[in-house]
Amino acid sequence: MADAQQPLARRSFLVTTGLATTGLATMGVAAGAVAAPAHAAARRAPGNLAGDPFTLGVASGDPDHDGFVLWTRLALRPLAEDGLGGMPDAAFPVRWEVAADERFRRIERRGTATARPESAHSVHVELRGLRPGREYWYRFRAGNFVSPVGRALTAPRPSSFGPALSMAFVSCSQYEHGLFTAYRRLAEEQPDLVLHLGDYQYEYRKGVYTIPGGNVRDHEGPETVTLAGYRQRHAQYKSDPDLQAAHHAAPWLVVWDDHETENNWAGAVPEAGSDTPDPADFRARRAAAFQAYYENMPLRRSSVPRGPEMQIYRRVRWGRLANFHMLDTRQYRDDQACGDGYKDCAAASDPKRSITGDAQEKWLLDGFRRSAARWDVLGQQVFFAQRDNNSGPAKVTSMDGWDGYVASRDRITKGWLDAKVRNPVVLTGDVHAHWASDLKANYDDPDSKTIGAELVCTSITSGGDGADSDPASHPFLKINPHLRFYNNQRGYVISRLDRDEMRSDFKTLPTVRTPGAEASTKATFVVEDRVPGVRQTYLRPHVSTKSDTRADRDRIRETIENETRRP
Repeated sequence: MADAQQPLARRSFLVTTGLATTGLATMGVAAGAVAAPAHAAARRAPGNLAGDPFTLGVASGDPDHDGFVLWTRLALRPLAEDGLGGMPDAAFPVRWEVAADERFRRIERRGTATARPESAHSVHVELRGLRPGREYWYRFRAGNFVSPVGRALTAPRPSSFGPALSMAFVSCSQYEHGLFTAYRRLAEEQPDLVLHLGDYQYEYRKGVYTIPGGNVRDHEGPETVTLAGYRQRHAQYKSDPDLQAAHHAAPWLVVWDDHETENNWAGAVPEAGSDTPDPADFRARRAAAFQAYYENMPLRRSSVPRGPEMQIYRRVRWGRLANFHMLDTRQYRDDQACGDGYKDCAAASDPKRSITGDAQEKWLLDGFRRSAARWDVLGQQVFFAQRDNNSGPAKVTSMDGWDGYVASRDRITKGWLDAKVRNPVVLTGDVHAHWASDLKANYDDPDSKTIGAELVCTSITSGGDGADSDPASHPFLKINPHLRFYNNQRGYVISRLDRDEMRSDFKTLPTVRTPGAEASTKATFVVEDRVPGVRQTYLRPHVSTKSDTRADRDRIRETIENETRRP
């Protein structure tokens, strides 16, 4: 069952009416829909829509053993500058159906939700009462139009392991930097679950964040600061057919990183040179970003934002097989130490500093103590293991990752050791490259005990094509022997979890500049039950050229610079 630390009070939820609505009168409470009542002031919709309103596709998310969330958002003109998708200023009934077969011959649930202008005509339907461990299909209807069909799954019974879980995880999809082909290839894998670990969209105006050779396509609108701007940007991304295909293929668990709001923001602190440097303006920007994020994601009502606050950390259980602890390492963190970037910074070890905040840390440690799962998976945003960038005595690390919050990392790892978590695995995005790492009790001692594993997915597009390289050529792997793998191409990771092991294929694409690129497996790593750390079982050979050494150094330097880039 999905849980969160502080369930949203009913009164607080009703104040935000329009963010998640469904017709209980149509469906009946026993059928399992959970949502807010209709908004009394909404105007009645006209009888017909002027065109297909399902231009942004459909999605499902946060699966439980007896249900999941369904999402869609109506938009006749997705790129409308006011962010409202060219929809009339009226509420529209949206019918939905869930079936046990793709042709909808066996309807399991149906009902009606209301898409309202105050929520950019988005719809969230929380379903309960479905059968555990099953595959379902869903669709929506508005006026005379029918949406694409999406596929969703329920988790196994809480007391059951269920079959092996096929899970993909992704991050960092900068629209301007390339085509979303990796999303298409992921959809073709037909995973049971997709984790998006942040940077689902980017905030920059056209041409600010550029790559060598020029951007592949352009953002619409100015830098996202207002609610209208964030809504428009989400709609531009959601209009992409490859991204839609990935949403249609499986339920998603989503968490944000920085670019869904602003580059490298930290708690109440905007980035240096922000378009919203005033604290009050940044709070308003956060509120706008959070509302648009909720409107465009398949999240439960426990995540409905309250102004500049929104709870996205939560726990999703996949039977006895896995607990997914989805974290928020942006909203509650202390500001980056020593001015951010790669630094030799004593303040990074200050025991008072936190990347999670106290409440989230306590929630996570309590989750470890209560866990009876075979696998405890942390879905989170920034690099967890130490990455020292200096071969000398000084320790030069990224202040934006867990290296900038060393005591916070130590408390989390001590927490899973004290709780005797059977198999802790950290999944990470952010850094635009594939990595695999052993997690250590003491990173400064290569012989220190291995206490877990970290798998890092590359970007979908951010940074452009990148290039294949010899994994051993990265200086970080020589300085940090616990780092076991690196690749700088675009792609995703797909993992198979069963009782005995977690097997992860690092998928790469040769290009994101032109359509049709195929995905291939660059490397495979296995985490065995009760054996902390990663074990490589496959590596596609790298074909060396005379220019490899210098080219690899240039690509590595560019990757490191991009991780803390401030356009």
